[in-house]
Amino acid sequence: MDDDTFTRTMIRRLLTADGLEVVGEAADGDQVLDAVAEHRPDVVLVDLLMHRVGGVEAIARVMALPDPPYCVALTSLNAEDAVVQAVEAGASGFLSKNEDQENLAAHVRSVAGGNGILGTEATTAVLRRMREQADERPNRGAEARAKIALLTDREREIAAFLVDGLGNTQIARRLHLSEETVKVHLAHARAKLGGLNRTQLAVLLALAGLGAAS
Repeated sequence: MDDDTFTRTMIRRLLTADGLEVVGEAADGDQVLDAVAEHRPDVVLVDLLMHRVGGVEAIARVMALPDPPYCVALTSLNAEDAVVQAVEAGASGFLSKNEDQENLAAHVRSVAGGNGILGTEATTAVLRRMREQADERPNRGAEARAKIALLTDREREIAAFLVDGLGNTQIARRLHLSEETVKVHLAHARAKLGGLNRTQLAVLLALAGLGAAS
């Protein structure tokens, strides 16, 4: 059994053991569209290191479909550029292959419910590293800062907490606001920036060098 097959087998066992249904698999990126068309999944886990068609391209192809499923990129902790590309292609979140396997099903359920998976330790580590290295990405950083400038100070302040993986309830407590107020400000921020999902907004802030702790 090769490493890719072993990884898919382990993920399938973990998800099914937690009550989730794995409706199909694809051995490489060029098989993803056919698998999605056949099985119509709610969430697709996409390895960014596939060979014939890479994970980023596979995600872009899936997101170009009418009413596409959510996509989650599976990557390593040292692949920030690939993570940015995957999120720009439309991924709703990303998970490290080293993520705590016991939480995998919970993360998939979160994405299926329309929520991101920004609270994971690995995801937060990648976002923080993007923020810390913003000066080393002058083109991306400048572009990100120009977009963030469209937000009000309050929207930017609230959204910055996404980089540290905080949810609406945690942000509300930090800023002594109602959870509904936080939700509304984040919705306005996402709409102003072209309908970004929470993960895309968090990555944009990180690329701009922003974050609650910055």
